[in-house]
Amino acid sequence: VQFVESGGGLVQPGGSLRLSCVASGFFLSRVAMTWYRQAPGKGRELVASISSGGSDTFYVDSVKGRFTISKDNSKNAVFLQMNSLKPEDTAVYYCHTGYRGKDEFGSWGQGTQVIVAS
Repeated sequence: VQFVESGGGLVQPGGSLRLSCVASGFFLSRVAMTWYRQAPGKGRELVASISSGGSDTFYVDSVKGRFTISKDNSKNAVFLQMNSLKPEDTAVYYCHTGYRGKDEFGSWGQGTQVIVAS
């Protein structure tokens, strides 16, 4: 099981980024997925989850209305569209298995760094 996250970078407040995560070692169509983030000096935080079929999603309150999680099972990939970014969104973002912290398996990838600053 492996995850490769990409798409991070430096963006100004109010800007947008689209994160991608390609998974290998299992079929994404059978697995719920979650994006997490870890800000400097803080613990890992769940950001958004999506069910295996993609019909159910969950967002932490701080990103509701700004972030959208999606998955493309044909590409074994999950995405996080981030709009109206704020400095407090600065963190390393990781994808992982599971829905809202349940049914997780596998190790963690390297993550992708997002920095929101003017």
